[in-house]
Amino acid sequence: MSLPDPELFPEFYADVPLKRALAWLIDTVITLLLTLVAVVMTLFIGAFIFPVLFAAVSIGYRTVTLSRYGATFGMMVTGLRWRHLDGRAPDPATAAIYSVLHAGIMLFVITQIGSIVTILVTPYRQGLHDLALGTTMLNRPATT
Repeated sequence: MSLPDPELFPEFYADVPLKRALAWLIDTVITLLLTLVAVVMTLFIGAFIFPVLFAAVSIGYRTVTLSRYGATFGMMVTGLRWRHLDGRAPDPATAAIYSVLHAGIMLFVITQIGSIVTILVTPYRQGLHDLALGTTMLNRPATT
């Protein structure tokens, strides 16, 4: 099994860049809230290492939700799912690597811009981390 061809089935990739941006925003808010809970649970010691704590929570959140559901909560809200280009759902190890790559891309503006550009110009709407892993986001098909 493989993913639908973007030229033959454009509906699977329609509005994916916009949906990815919205999903990223939702996931960032969720990660921020989880990080704030962690700061309180560490009796505010976590505030001294907030950026590191935020990155760790982000990697954990993405790894767990992607490996368990094939999408983060932001992706679920926007109707996206994450798949390998051959159509299979990624395994937990791929989810962990994806999450670490995502965190690394977020460290530098130039890699963020590069990822946005690749999402806009590649047929499968892949970010840099998707290109490295052979994965992509696509619209969930409507179920009857």
